[in-house]
Order: sequence, then C-alpha cells, then structure tokens
Amino acid sequence: MAYKRVLLVKPKGRKGLGFALDLIPIGLEYIAASIENVVEVVHMIDMELEQNSFKYFLELFRPDLVGITMSATDHNEGLRLAKIAKDNDIATVLGGYHPTLAPDELLLHLQVDMVVRGEGEHTMKELVQKGCPKGVLGVSYKEDGKVIHNEDRPAIQDLDLLPFPARHLRRRKYKRMNGKGREADVICTSRGCWGRCSFCCEPVMNKSHQRFRSPENVMKELLEIVSFHNGKPLQILAVDPNFMGDLERINRLCDLLQEHKLDIRFSVMTRVDNIAKHPQLIKKMCDSGFLDYELGIESPKLKDLKNTRKGITLEMQKKAVKILRDNGANVSGTFIIGLPGQTEEEIKQFPVYAKELGLMNAAFGIATPFPGTEFYNNLDKKGLIVEHDWTKYDEMHSVFKLDCISRKRLEELETYCMARFWTLNTLLDRAKVLQKRSGKKTTLKDFLEDIFEKVTFGRNTGRDLRKGEFDNHLKAVLEAIVDAESEEKERKIGMHNVIEMSRFLGILGSQKIQCTFIYKEQPPVSYITKTKSSSSCTVECIKTISGKQDDATISVDIDLNDVINSVNEDLSFNPIGIFIFLVRSARSLKGVWNVFRLCAAVIDFAITFLNEEAKNKLWQNDRSITQ
Repeated sequence: MAYKRVLLVKPKGRKGLGFALDLIPIGLEYIAASIENVVEVVHMIDMELEQNSFKYFLELFRPDLVGITMSATDHNEGLRLAKIAKDNDIATVLGGYHPTLAPDELLLHLQVDMVVRGEGEHTMKELVQKGCPKGVLGVSYKEDGKVIHNEDRPAIQDLDLLPFPARHLRRRKYKRMNGKGREADVICTSRGCWGRCSFCCEPVMNKSHQRFRSPENVMKELLEIVSFHNGKPLQILAVDPNFMGDLERINRLCDLLQEHKLDIRFSVMTRVDNIAKHPQLIKKMCDSGFLDYELGIESPKLKDLKNTRKGITLEMQKKAVKILRDNGANVSGTFIIGLPGQTEEEIKQFPVYAKELGLMNAAFGIATPFPGTEFYNNLDKKGLIVEHDWTKYDEMHSVFKLDCISRKRLEELETYCMARFWTLNTLLDRAKVLQKRSGKKTTLKDFLEDIFEKVTFGRNTGRDLRKGEFDNHLKAVLEAIVDAESEEKERKIGMHNVIEMSRFLGILGSQKIQCTFIYKEQPPVSYITKTKSSSSCTVECIKTISGKQDDATISVDIDLNDVINSVNEDLSFNPIGIFIFLVRSARSLKGVWNVFRLCAAVIDFAITFLNEEAKNKLWQNDRSITQ
C-alpha cells in the first residue's frame, strides 16, 4: 500500500566545521518537491529550529513514513528520532551522505527500515508510490532479518527536469549567513565534482562526474527565490562542491544576472586552479555578485597535495587568492591538518602560510576518513582507525593513529591554528580588501559584529570538543598568540584607515591601552593599542607582546582561570560591574580619568548603535508594509 502522509526531518545538533554550511536542508526540500504531488501530504521539519519535541510532530502530522536526512555527526540523533517514530509504528527511511556510505551499519538498528542511497528524488517518489522497497533502485532494506541492497539508481542526468526545492514548506525563517541585512537561502546549480581528492566523498557519491543545470534554469529558480523573499536583499550559498566546473555555463549565468540586476550576494565553493587560470571570468563573477569564495587550499606542502591527489600547485594557490583580493572578493581557505606524515612544527606553520597567501578567512580541519573514501579504506586496511563514534567525524576530533602526534595534541593544534590565524590584523586586512568594492570604510559597528560572529562560530563548532579540555585548549590559544608576534610585526594596517571610528577615538583621546591575559603558570600575554588624538585621530599601533609594559594609561588584567570557572554559568551582562572592575584596575587619578574616557566612548558608540538598529527596523517595517 502506498505511503500517503510523509514527514521529512533534519535532526538537531549542527556541529564541527560544516556548521556554517549545514544551514538549510535543501536536500529535503528537493525530496519534498518531488513527492508532494503523489502523496496526500508532506511535511518538513528542521529540529534545529523547533521548540517542540519530535513526538509532538508525530502526533500533529500523523505520518505513515518518516524520512530522516543524516550526516555522520547526526548518527546518534538520527537514530534516536527513528526509534521514536518506530515506537509509534511508523515506517522509517534514512538518506544523505552517511546512510549512503554506511547502509549496512544503519540497517543493523531495529528502528531503521530502509536506506536511500545516493540521490533521493526519483527513489523516494517510487518508494512512496509502491509502498514497499522491493525492486526500488537505490534502496537498501531488511527482509526476514537479511539486509538487501537493490541495484544502484543511475544518476539523474538532466537536472533541469527536477522541480525546484519546496521552500514553501519551511516552517521557520532561516537567519542570515554573514550577510549584513540580507536574508539567507541556498541553491544547488550542479551535482558532483570531477576532482579525485582521496579524502572527499564526492568521488564515491558521484564517481568523479559532475552534472550541471542550465544557466536559464538556475536563473528561473533565482527569480523564484527573490519572489519567495519578497524582493529583499539576499545572501545565497551555492552548495555545489565545485561551482566553476563548467566555465561557459558560469559566463552565461553572469550575463543573465547582469540583465536582471538582482540584489544578491553569492557564496561559492570552487577549486583554486579554476580561479588561477581564468582571471577575467572571476572579475565578471565578482561584478555579478559572486563575492564570497571558499577554496580548498588543504596544505602548504606539495607532498600533501600530491598524496591526496588534489591536482593543484602552490603557485595556483597564491595566484587564485591574489586574483580574488584584487577584485575585492572575500576569500576563504580550508586546510587539512593531521594527514599521515605531518609533524607538529609543520602544522604550526599552516596559519602563517594562510596569512602569507592573503586569505581573509581560514579553517583548519582535522583529517577525517569518511566511509567509502580512498583515505578511509587505506587507513582501515592498516588498522589505524581507532575511533568508531560517528559523532566524532566532524573534522575537529582525531579519529585515527598518527606516527608523530597524539590525537589529543592534534585537537589542541586545531585550536592553535585558528588562534594564530585569527588576529586583529587578519580582520583589518579583510576589511581593507572589502573596502575596494564599497569605496568606504567599514563602520565600527560592522567590524565588531564581524568579530562577534566569528567568536560565536568558534564557540558553537567546538563546544563539544572542548568539554573537559578547556584548560589545554586555552593554553594552545595563548601559545599561538605569543608565536604569532613575529609575523604580526610585519603586518602594519592602520586601523583608522579601514574602520570609521573618528568619533570614538576623539572621545577616547591619546591612550595606551593594555589588556593582559593571565593564566596559571603560563607567561602573561598582552594586547596593546596605542591611540593618538590630534587634528586627525589615529590608532598608532596594535600589537601583542609576551609579558606586560609599565607605561600603559589604561591597563586591564584578566585572569582566564576565572573565565574557565564561569564558562558554564549563566552570566548576565553587568555594565556597572565592568565599570567598577576597570576603575579598580586604574593605578592613579589620571588612570581613573582615562577609564572614564574609555567608558564614555563605549557608551557613545552603544547609543549610536541602538539608534541605527531602531532606524533599520523602522525601514524594514515600512518596506514590508509597502510590499
């Protein structure tokens, strides 16, 4: 009997370096669009956004089939949801990368009835119409206690024939992804990648073959997305693993975008060789709204690039980053640390290389062998994989043995690399490059929001990793700050030339502000900011030093041990307490006066910030009414 009432579910618990990209479940939306005309009703829920329990939705929607999308880190949570469904006599089916690559393991669990391997649109449509998995291509299931794998379903060749994702079934609005004042959405313009990287799932999922939608079909969906968001400015992430896989197609898409003049800023993932070889196309892409690029840099070591079959060179990396910076684009790079043969000293140089390249954002993921990949198979044959908890396969945990580095130390080195890269100069450099397109300085408000956003991202991605290990990771951060002193001395970026902060500096006056972090037996580390108030207010220098200096006009000591002790407490913001703390830090009447000036500058900034927020809300409300 056919399935009539289908509930599609995305589990709660985004974590790891995929946190930023794992936002909108476009895969589920494609499935929903493919089956909604052949079932009585299809519902879709993202448990990340819901306050009610999963059982509540089962009672509300009364499905006869529950479909759950899963990545490796969703393993436990996905199985928990499947058990709740099964306990309520509802059939279950799992799909996504993880179930495709590990169907046998998942089908060992009693609560899992079926697994859809590979693309799910046609498979799910046939499955719900037949009401049973027998003979449905691309399905694995159990019969009389035996796991049966039906033949693979051929890949969908004409992606233009697929209905657009069922965005109308979203129950909640997704918040923006780094796009100031823009609503967020995602799009998939191609599937697969022709690369053969040994650590990547794509060669397994798509046999190193890439399929494309036509530019006209993509444009049609973009217009639908704009309409869905009522014409508001958008930040759209293209989830294609290799967005520039077909250069002629991208060129034509840029033509269409320039014709329609849509207010969209795009984020894409692509290879450095495509960028390095086609600078003119990159300029056209940037002029068409493609302004955020994520590149797989992977390593500054040619041996690593060769061993992983990346197919790029160090020269290509440098050329690609320069081309993007010259066009005022926001360029991000991902690195893999902990590959076989890498040493601690080599890994410590990864963030240094990232800054030398000119990357404006960087992430350092721990080498993770995903099932079915060449990397996994090679390690598995040697018996080197020692961690089998799939929730740890998040690129922030070490899951296999290395010759030179312990697993614990490798996880600390991931924190070290992030801390050594993300300095104030890195953020200022980013603002300086983006200034090429805007033609104006970044506001202090936007700059601080950018810092807060990155701190929040780091907290969310690494929260599970650092439980019980906060002490060692904090030491790694302090170690990184000290080690970064050498390269940071060479990066001189006038903060006042990049950030609009003349009013703030005018109130603050000439100061030497020293913020010192103290932690147990670790040498103290200080951030020093020197400002000058004259005809033009400037930030003369910003630097980090080991130890402290005695001539600071405002000096603040922060005991990080107190921070650790309170990290799990529900602390509320207490401006009066902070003010008293700063006054107590002053060592003279002049020091107290300097603290007053600092607080006055902060209060003035806060008032300006709140006024801007109120104006923006009023503008948005007026715009909603007119629309």
